[in-house]
Amino acid sequence: MTPLIGAYLQQSGSAAKSSSTDDSGLQQTTKPAAADTKKALQLSEVDQKIVQQLTKRDTEVKAHELAHLAAAGGIATSGAHFEYQLGPDGVRYAVGGEVNIDTSPVSGNPAATLRKADIIKSAALAPAQPSAQDLQVAASATAMAAKASAELLALSKHTQEGGKNSLGSLLDVSA
Repeated sequence: MTPLIGAYLQQSGSAAKSSSTDDSGLQQTTKPAAADTKKALQLSEVDQKIVQQLTKRDTEVKAHELAHLAAAGGIATSGAHFEYQLGPDGVRYAVGGEVNIDTSPVSGNPAATLRKADIIKSAALAPAQPSAQDLQVAASATAMAAKASAELLALSKHTQEGGKNSLGSLLDVSA
């Protein structure tokens, strides 16, 4: 958030901030009514700059979340959710957002878990500028992939040894 937007929020208080969610993911900026259009034409230079910054932020947020959604594919559990900010022109602008994805391992299937971890990491890092939370999700996916790889290696060793337990074959030495 830019200093100008922050100052606007402090000046106008809670009336300027609106939090809501939207699953459609596209063009949810609310257009002002006809009476508000005249008001928009009469904005001060400071308010016009705030509107420009909010418009830019709205575009960035939507592109960021849609990048996550596109990369997540079938593991996305919802559409994009946005947090909106009411600008001095009466228009709601997206200033934050999230896409929920399923980050659980595939039970009993380390190969599928490994593939899923790769998708999770790709989805987390899909935006041009991943957030701190995006980087945390990517790190968790890397850890999940490492665990799944270790499980696959253990299964492979077990199969190569003919299904023997880790102690090898037991011999009957009392005969």
